[in-house]
Amino acid sequence: MTGILDRNEKAASHLQLLRSLANELERAMQAIAHNALSELEESVANQQVLSAQLDEWADDLDAPVDASPAASQTRIDEDLMQQIYAANDRLQNLNHRYSILLKLSSHSVALMASLFSSFKGQFQEAPGAGLKHHTWSCQM
Repeated sequence: MTGILDRNEKAASHLQLLRSLANELERAMQAIAHNALSELEESVANQQVLSAQLDEWADDLDAPVDASPAASQTRIDEDLMQQIYAANDRLQNLNHRYSILLKLSSHSVALMASLFSSFKGQFQEAPGAGLKHHTWSCQM
């Protein structure tokens, strides 16, 4: 019975790690949306820790079960496995969205950097009346 309990406890811990990592991905996306660099950095650090823990748990859960008569009883609870599959699907979906967001954010930052560097020093007003107020829309 302890083999069943141990594997189910490990599976429950694995499920909790999957959910925690999904929450960190959502937190990181919110940090990007709000330009909250320190929160993003903290979330990325948490993601690294959770990913390492998940890797360890996955290896442990994938380890072969002893070939004994009790081995057939050491299967992980079906409901728990369904929750793990659902959490894994959610995590994969979030990971895909996070990846796209990072690519778009990186591209936006590169465009902004290019824009600002191309206009470097061109916004200085010439001496004079000081009433030269132009907007981009007026210069078409």
